[in-house]
Amino acid sequence: MWNQSNAQNTSTPATKPPLTNGPAAAMSESPLVRTSLAASASAEQAATIGKSLVIKGEVTGSESLYIDGRVEGTINLPGNRVTVGRNGQVSANVTAREVVVQGRIVGNVTASDRLDVRSEGSLTGDVVAQRISVEDGAFFKGKIDIRRPAEKAGPSSEPKETTASEEPSAKIA
Repeated sequence: MWNQSNAQNTSTPATKPPLTNGPAAAMSESPLVRTSLAASASAEQAATIGKSLVIKGEVTGSESLYIDGRVEGTINLPGNRVTVGRNGQVSANVTAREVVVQGRIVGNVTASDRLDVRSEGSLTGDVVAQRISVEDGAFFKGKIDIRRPAEKAGPSSEPKETTASEEPSAKIA
């Protein structure tokens, strides 16, 4: 329907919207806005494999990964986080700094920091990690190898070999 107020809005000349791209726009933003935008961009630099995607082969890279689809093969992201979403199905060996399982993994997991199997998650395979968390209701089948953080290289970091003659003997009375 035609309205008097609409007629007044169309009769005024249209102004150009301010530029939102380029260096001029970046200079016009306040430092607080630029800082918050940069922080949110760096916090969300995880690549996503969507529900309908199927990847067969090797996945490598230098950013975190969120899997909601299906991956078969190997996943090697040693300094990053791999999250298997509720719809995610992974049939692969996974190597990452941190692994979060909300979906399903069939394969071995090596996490340099921690593994977190959430209540709706399922993991079938062997695990090597510094820390592990398996929530109530989660499924896990496999071996767990908890590794301590790597110590600085030095003479005291190597285990000392002992011979039978050096070990204290216990006397039985």
